[in-house]
Order: sequence, then C-alpha cells, then structure tokens
Amino acid sequence: MADDLSAVAHFLYEAGTLKHARRTGWWMAGVRDPESVAEHSWRTSLIASIIAKLEGADPARAAFLAVWHDSQETRTGDVNYLGKKYSTEADPRAVTADQTVGMPEALASTVRDLVAEYEAKESAEAICARDADKLECLLQGIEYKAQGYENAQRWIDNSRGRLVTETGQRLADELLSQGSLDWLRAALDEKKA
Repeated sequence: MADDLSAVAHFLYEAGTLKHARRTGWWMAGVRDPESVAEHSWRTSLIASIIAKLEGADPARAAFLAVWHDSQETRTGDVNYLGKKYSTEADPRAVTADQTVGMPEALASTVRDLVAEYEAKESAEAICARDADKLECLLQGIEYKAQGYENAQRWIDNSRGRLVTETGQRLADELLSQGSLDWLRAALDEKKA
C-alpha cells in the first residue's frame, strides 16, 4: 500500500501545478493575468452541481466530473482553441491513464472512469459538467469585460452559443442581465443605481 500512496502523493504535487497554470486563451483577449486552471475548475464544479440539481441529474456526480475535467493540463498545459489548430491534442483519457499509474486500482479506475464519462458527453451529469465549463468561461468573460477587457466579448458569445441544457442557457441569460457586483449590492441591501 505504501507504494500505491507514493503515486498518489506524486499526483497531489502534480495537481498543485494547476494553481499556477494560466488559462491561455484570455491572453488573446488582452487579459494580463488570467485565472488559473485550478480557479476555473473550482467554480466549474460549483456551477456543475447547480445545473445538475436543476436539471434533475446527480449534482455530486456532475461536480465530481467537473473537478477532474482539466486535470490533464498538468501535463499538456492549457492549449487554447487556436493552439489546438496546430498541435495534436492529447487524449485526456490517455493522459489520465499515465497520471494514475501506480495508484491503488480502486482510485485509478475511478479517476479514469470519470474522465472517460466526461469525454463521452453522454450522461446527464457529463452534459451538465460540460455546460458548467462553458458557463464558467462566460462568467469569467463578463468579469473580465467589467475590468475593461472589451475583447472578452468573443468568449462570452462563444460560450453562450455552446450551452445545451435549459438551465445553462437560462442561467447565462440571467448572468448577462446582471452586473458583476449586483450580488454585493443585494447583500448590502442597496438599490441598483
């Protein structure tokens, strides 16, 4: 068992690199210091649980899928859409298989199955998690645009167009109708100016 946990410990250090890995597509929008892959994955997981609950899917499973959806980027980096045009995309399932070598089989197979389910795009939870990924990008774009990055509108529009669940689409519309600090005004019981 100690050898098996050694591989888990290695992965935990590896996963920590996602806290420093930037989401590279935002550089094209002029964002100097975009959020990290880890930050993106955290909010994606929250959104996945919300969408899944409202869509009648398993919110815990959807969040679990979302937690792991970009874990392969410890080895591939965050390749943006333009970069994918020029480089062969590594299969997330193959990267995950390499990442989990030496782990206890119960853990390794669970992680491999999660990534395979997300990539298959078939289960209700995977569909919710994938919508959450797009909705998080839309939300981040709104926040960047509020900071003066006007080019973020392209990411907002593209993300909105890729949503497939009714809840994801409705939530996108709601997010687009609000300002990024409306939540604070509501929490402070202030009137919107």
